[in-house]
Formats: sequence, C-alpha cells, structure tokens
Amino acid sequence: MTRTVTAILLAAALGLALTACGTGTGERALSGAGIGAAVGAGAAAVTGGDVSQGAVIGGGVGAATGAATDADDINLDR
Repeated sequence: MTRTVTAILLAAALGLALTACGTGTGERALSGAGIGAAVGAGAAAVTGGDVSQGAVIGGGVGAATGAATDADDINLDR
C-alpha cells in the first residue's frame, strides 16, 4: 500500500471516530472538517506526503462524515 493511500485511510478512520463532536448536523460537519484536516495533515507529514493535500482530503472526509451522522448515531451521554 502506498503512503498516500495509508494517509487517506488513516485520516478517514480517525475522522470517522472524531466527527461526533457537536449536536447539530452543521456542528458535526464543521468539527469533523477541522478534526479531519488536522488528522489528514498530520498523517501526511508522518508518511512523507503532501501536507496540504492531506489536510484537504482529511477535511473533506471529516466534513462529509460529520454531515452524514445524526443524533441517533452518536452518544453524548444524554
């Protein structure tokens, strides 16, 4: 597996795990984008990839995942 594919998969997995930050769809999409961008950039930096590309891909994956979740998919101890 190439480093780029590894970085994308890592960003997707971590973004999916962390997109539950927020109560509304917009909040989850926004927090997912921020978290995904950070994770994507970090994964790209660690694997020697393009940090900007990693941030864009991670942000997109995080935003899409955050927007795709709803209140029933997450547990905020409510």
